[in-house]
Amino acid sequence: MKVTNSKLAERLALVRPLFAADVALAGADPLGNPPAPYPEEAAALSPNAVAKRRNEFAAGRESVRQAMRQLGWKPEPVRAGSDRAPIWPAGLVGSITHTKSCAMAVLSQTGAVQGLGIDIEEDTPLKEELLPAICSEREQAWLRQQDNPGQMAKVIFSAKEAAYKAQYTLSRAFYGFDGMELEFDLAAGAYQAVFTADRLPFTRGEAVGGSFVVGAGLIMTTAEIRGRG
Repeated sequence: MKVTNSKLAERLALVRPLFAADVALAGADPLGNPPAPYPEEAAALSPNAVAKRRNEFAAGRESVRQAMRQLGWKPEPVRAGSDRAPIWPAGLVGSITHTKSCAMAVLSQTGAVQGLGIDIEEDTPLKEELLPAICSEREQAWLRQQDNPGQMAKVIFSAKEAAYKAQYTLSRAFYGFDGMELEFDLAAGAYQAVFTADRLPFTRGEAVGGSFVVGAGLIMTTAEIRGRG
């Protein structure tokens, strides 16, 4: 079912308070015939990419263009590198995410903000067979104490994705879901993603902070890195 403008607006309103005011946030509907990406961007897509993948990609890049306008920038292509990560124009740092029903992007000017991460997932339980690959034993023990462990497992998955995106801007380091272990403040809707090994310039025990919210059919997580160096 196509996402209505009001549903997209509701989702963006839930995420907006999770970022500081100097971070632009925008979204688009992959099911709503989003504008085509720039040719330089579309080059990142496989020639065999199905329509669903193409629409999600296009909605993500449309979200980026909207966020650029919010910052007063003229929209320009955001290519993908050999690592498939976005290559942000000089002076910008950002993050893109999409599901089958929604795409979002966040952007800020470099300086105070050094890393951004956003991830959205459909609000469905994480499959139980995925738990050992996604969650540490400590995280799994924590999940057993929660009222909705399947949903919170998906929050862990999403938060690790958001924190990974934020730190990757600085480290360019690849690692699996065991590279970070999460600590939650549920009352505040916040988490800390603690590095389990050195990922320079980050060291073991250092953390990336973020927030999460569940609503409007989605699990939405964010991460920001500021004040390093």
